[in-house]
Amino acid sequence: MSNKMAEKLINFRVYNEGNDLLGVADVDLPSIESMTDTVKGAGIAGEVDSPTLGHYAAMSCTINWRTMAKIAIELAKPKAHQLELRGAVQVYNSAAGIYETLAQKFVLKAVPKNVSLGKLDVGTTQDTSSEFEVNYIKVFIDGKEVFELDKYNYICRIGGEDFLAGTRKALGL
Repeated sequence: MSNKMAEKLINFRVYNEGNDLLGVADVDLPSIESMTDTVKGAGIAGEVDSPTLGHYAAMSCTINWRTMAKIAIELAKPKAHQLELRGAVQVYNSAAGIYETLAQKFVLKAVPKNVSLGKLDVGTTQDTSSEFEVNYIKVFIDGKEVFELDKYNYICRIGGEDFLAGTRKALGL
């Protein structure tokens, strides 16, 4: 029996439109937070925050640049940008006593919300950042799709199950 423990991100790269390496950065990925509404009344002993099936709150992604890069300005263009974040995760396989590498990939369609030009201070990073509204996200782990959320096309697929298929059918989509 294999006991594999994901330990840490070895490294990652950020690409624009699938093939243009964007530079040295770190990324704050979006939070996936269900839209909820409180249900209360007869038949319920109290209140329940009920999630709306397949619907999620606004999602932001921030790319933090070490220096003011031309790409930070290019990504400020008011249009959807397709960003790919490709990572390598270190996994320890205790049954075999070896380290393995697990691939992760995040595909985002994101619209710019904010560009912070950062600061000017001698001998330090400039801390430029680009913040995006994420309208689409697809996550792959070890080459397998595990999550896809496409807000404009009513797709919410988690572990291969599409939770908005019934909604699309009901809406005639």
